[in-house]
Amino acid sequence: MRFTPYSFRRHLRRRFLLGTGLAAAAIIPTATPALAQEQDQIGSAITPAAPPPAIDPNKETVTIGVGAVYLPDYEGSKHYTVQPAPGAIGSIKGYSFLLAGNQLSVDLVRNHPGQTWDVQAGPIAQLNFNRTSTVKIHDRAVRSLGDLDTAVELGGYVGIGKNGVVVGSYDSLSIGVSYRHDIADVHDSGIWQPSVTYMTPLSTKTALAMFWTADIVERGYARTYYGVSDTQSLATGLKRFDPKGGLKSWTLGVVAQQALMHNLQHGLQLVAGGTYGRMEGDIARSPIIEDRGSRDQWLATLGLAYTF
Repeated sequence: MRFTPYSFRRHLRRRFLLGTGLAAAAIIPTATPALAQEQDQIGSAITPAAPPPAIDPNKETVTIGVGAVYLPDYEGSKHYTVQPAPGAIGSIKGYSFLLAGNQLSVDLVRNHPGQTWDVQAGPIAQLNFNRTSTVKIHDRAVRSLGDLDTAVELGGYVGIGKNGVVVGSYDSLSIGVSYRHDIADVHDSGIWQPSVTYMTPLSTKTALAMFWTADIVERGYARTYYGVSDTQSLATGLKRFDPKGGLKSWTLGVVAQQALMHNLQHGLQLVAGGTYGRMEGDIARSPIIEDRGSRDQWLATLGLAYTF
């Protein structure tokens, strides 16, 4: 069975448990992938090498995993905590799905072998747990604001990817945008999230992805999570604040995946990632962030995954 650059690249793009999530800053590798490229010592041409026989480009797989995530107590906090996070990803007959922590998405545009452009579109759902449990918040003033209910955000996303960008035909670059709206009447508003993702395989056992995302929120979101009413100001000592919507934050991140047995199509794998984010705009001036938190936001994760 012939192994093509597109088939392996397509497989890797769907194998990452953290995207979005868990949505990853790093320098794009200048070396060619060890998987299927070798440099001609006489010229500069790059030619594919024969693949390991264990790789099956048409194999349908499902990957499940769990990891520990080091993240802020709430969005904008300067205190951090460690929490578990699940992940799952799979591809069936050209259609793919991704569960990354609290977010689930499905790509309803079927992929076909050999295509250069990859159109992506489908539904997306997310549970927003921001400040839903004050016992996990270290800051006393923010904790005194009280618990919020869990927001249920539903929407969709569209995107397009180009296969073969920097490293021969093996890497890919994708851009997209999603929109989610809360249907649980917690913040009763929407979030736009543009994103850019670059992915490259380094071998049949190793792959790397880098991404940038931004959150643009409507006023209901801003007031729910970062506003301080007159009553709350008296109870907590925080200054009154009524934020508007707009750019909430941007994030740069990197995710790496290493097969511990067999290859990235089968067996146990180690997944590691990290992000740096920056709170922006009117929301960054909220006393919840400016006085009690931090505009700089970090996240790190380490976990194990198994591909069937």
